[in-house]
Amino acid sequence: MKVTLQPSGHTFEVPEGQNIVQAGLAAGFMLPYSCRAGVCRTCRGTVLEGKVDYGMVHETYLPESDKAKGLALLCQAKPLTDVVIEVREVQGVRPRTIPCRVEKLDKPAPDVAVIGLRLPMNENFRFLAGQYIDFLLKDGKRRSYSLATRPDPAGVTALEIHVRHTPGGLFTDHVFDKLKVRDLLRFEGPLGSFYLREDSSKPIVMLASGTGFAPIRAMCEYAAEKKISRPITLYWGGRLKRDLYQFEAAQGWPHVKFVPVLSDEKWQGRTGFVHRAVMEDFPDLSGHQVYACGAPIVVESARRDFSAQCRLPADEFYADSFLTEADKAATA
Repeated sequence: MKVTLQPSGHTFEVPEGQNIVQAGLAAGFMLPYSCRAGVCRTCRGTVLEGKVDYGMVHETYLPESDKAKGLALLCQAKPLTDVVIEVREVQGVRPRTIPCRVEKLDKPAPDVAVIGLRLPMNENFRFLAGQYIDFLLKDGKRRSYSLATRPDPAGVTALEIHVRHTPGGLFTDHVFDKLKVRDLLRFEGPLGSFYLREDSSKPIVMLASGTGFAPIRAMCEYAAEKKISRPITLYWGGRLKRDLYQFEAAQGWPHVKFVPVLSDEKWQGRTGFVHRAVMEDFPDLSGHQVYACGAPIVVESARRDFSAQCRLPADEFYADSFLTEADKAATA
């Protein structure tokens, strides 16, 4: 079946068994996507002509009312006929498979590891601030982690990722029990369409929970390097103070107003749910952009409430949900 993208006019064929995002990426077109599990809604597009099989999508993430408007989640949808899809394509670099070596392994909190990766010297890896990589494990398994590193137009040969320990997790158990400096890993990247949009003058609200801080850090440091003058306010939420494991770094950006928020610990700062702190400070988000990353419940609560109660335009909410394998299984 043939897919035509609007407004670009790009076309590609979808082989049997593939969804629209898979086929589009394989054809060299940068469709928006993140979780690839039909949960984050980053890949949502409008079917203008033709019919699709919506795939295994939970009603929560694609209600019947959305289907009635022609909306589909393109990481799950498969064309049943030739289709015309309206979707906002994104910029980016085509992903590659790259070897790397563990150069640094720190644990700034009991359940957080900060891993420094060294790439081959001739790599010059290019990516956008906010994107992620997939580690390639045995038996074809993958695990996704956002890059906390500020990109460089000339490319980089060192990367940083932040890993929260999920007991029983295939990769995180390995990181916390066995991984050591000089170990070799392989990854595919860059991936995802969560990155800082530079074609706007709107003030920015950054929202992070837990290790969702990683891509937000990359964005903030990139904005400083590029001397982006738009106001940036960063809200970083955790249960306890130790969950804000790079607190000093977040305090150190002169162009960013930092608002830490704790939900389960009494202290002199803000308390409660982090997205509620944003709503208290920004009751009208109609003129802003929001970049949110972290636990799915935080991201989805922000998406829903910012739009319904704070007038944030739906297309100005950019997000990356940190889905564990258990999260993905629960949506199937």
